[in-house]
Amino acid sequence: MAQYSAQLDDVFVALADPTRRGVIRLLGRGPTSVGDLAREFPMTLPSFMKHLRTLESSGLIHTAKSGRVRTCVLDRERLAVVDGWLAEQRRIWEARTDRLEHLLADPKEHQP
Repeated sequence: MAQYSAQLDDVFVALADPTRRGVIRLLGRGPTSVGDLAREFPMTLPSFMKHLRTLESSGLIHTAKSGRVRTCVLDRERLAVVDGWLAEQRRIWEARTDRLEHLLADPKEHQP
């Protein structure tokens, strides 16, 4: 998982902002134009574009321009990096709590 550290850092930084998480939520429904996405958030278009650039640089979204319309698409594979990291952390902590539960259930078994 260490090889994914830089990717993971970029993804967590991108997801740290509620506007960017909102964009991810909306793109979960499917590809959407920048204009349609921007209408959902109370800010200027240049400010909104900064959020899109952060999401794009993290790899969470990709954009493509067709004529005058720029469309954003969620990269579900990049988002899965977070899920993989969380699953690994969950396994570690569940193993620790299982060992503690076992120790507390039968402390005589573990005495030297």
